[in-house]
Amino acid sequence: MCRYATPYKPHFVCLVCRSSFKQNPLPPREHPCPRCRTPMINAGFDLAIPRRRDKGAWEALGAALHAGLTFHSCGCGGPGYRPRSTAEVRSRRRTAKRRGLPDQRALKRYDPWDPEPGEESA
Repeated sequence: MCRYATPYKPHFVCLVCRSSFKQNPLPPREHPCPRCRTPMINAGFDLAIPRRRDKGAWEALGAALHAGLTFHSCGCGGPGYRPRSTAEVRSRRRTAKRRGLPDQRALKRYDPWDPEPGEESA
């Protein structure tokens, strides 16, 4: 059974302030940050918030969110792999450039060199 069968509030993230707030997503409106008033990003239910002083983790989170990856899932299997450091983001972007992949596909892989199901290895 999915654990999000009851109302949960997703994490909304402000990358400028490095802060996160749980807010109600129902009204289709912009969610401004309470600190700096910039629009926050709906990151999903399963986000593990990095500490505010961990600049590298916040940069990796920003790269994942700007590539279109979020932390939404029904609670059964989790959102999958997401990079946690800037080194992981850099290595996956280099791999994406070499292999001709979009950033989103490269950033969500645990090992960027492993072929996806259905992709043939030469």
